[in-house]
Amino acid sequence: MSIAGGVDIPGQRLVATEEEPEEKMIEAALRPKSLDDFVGQKRVRKQLSLVLEASKMRGRSADHVLLSGPPGLGKTTLAMIIAAEMEAPLRITSGPAIQHSGDLAAILSSLTPGEVLFLDEIHRMSRPAEEMLYMAMEDFRVDIVVGKGAGATSIPLDLPPFTLVGATTRAGLLPGPLRDRFGFTGHLEFYSVEELELVLRRSAGLMDMRISTEGFGEIAGRSRGTPRIANRLLRRVRDWALVNGVDDINAHDAASALDMYEVDSRGLDRLDRDVLEALIHKFGGGPVGLSTLAIAVGEETETVESVAEPYLVREGMVGRTPRGRVALPAAWEHLGLEPPEMA
Repeated sequence: MSIAGGVDIPGQRLVATEEEPEEKMIEAALRPKSLDDFVGQKRVRKQLSLVLEASKMRGRSADHVLLSGPPGLGKTTLAMIIAAEMEAPLRITSGPAIQHSGDLAAILSSLTPGEVLFLDEIHRMSRPAEEMLYMAMEDFRVDIVVGKGAGATSIPLDLPPFTLVGATTRAGLLPGPLRDRFGFTGHLEFYSVEELELVLRRSAGLMDMRISTEGFGEIAGRSRGTPRIANRLLRRVRDWALVNGVDDINAHDAASALDMYEVDSRGLDRLDRDVLEALIHKFGGGPVGLSTLAIAVGEETETVESVAEPYLVREGMVGRTPRGRVALPAAWEHLGLEPPEMA
């Protein structure tokens, strides 16, 4: 992918849902600080607002909260807002970082009363730590085992009341006993184009950008229903406008900028189009096995399956069958081709 200065960054996708390290500070500046400023997810916001307000009226920590949904929809932002609304400190960690029960015990034992613990990718936590978390969430207590074998001793440790906010992109991998211990579960859904336009207007205001209504619509339409991608595309449009001396950005300017970055009108990038073209031109629309398809586009199997396929399937361009992947009529039409007649 090329940036404004013409430098290629290998392996980086403009429409990827993961945050790049250098983007985290920029993203933090664009994050809303309250539920009133948070755009979209109306149902979850309303329910969460009630949970938090009731907790404040009772003078107690909020119930544990589980947020699920695809990457980039605002789970981390909502965790930060929960801490801000409860006027409590926020501790951030992730499931992969907790591989032993001792890692979790160290974090829990250092929490202060009312603190909010945000555990990202909670489904990737180790099983021993997960079992320790059951007791911590329910009874605010953990048992720390000291020693080994016959001489091992269990020492109970009381914890201050705290609120756990768990986030997961794969709620189905969470065991039932863990899901049941969350007092509130919210599932975040993809954003509509209209909601993404509101996100973009807010971000553009913070970045002092002047963009027409049609320009916002052009960027939102290519953002794959994801605010993180929308803000990333907005920054790339800003770079293009700066280099080309454009002060007031219209739809044509936005389209020109994103075309240069190879993000088309449906939000597909080079990898997405390579998958479609390989399916259609090399394999006649399929079916073809995943590993064969990955070799054809020069990518790892996991990259094709976890990065390109989810959006292509959601857009109705690729189908998964027992015999392999197939290109659906929408894929042929997107590439300007006549779809074959169904037998």
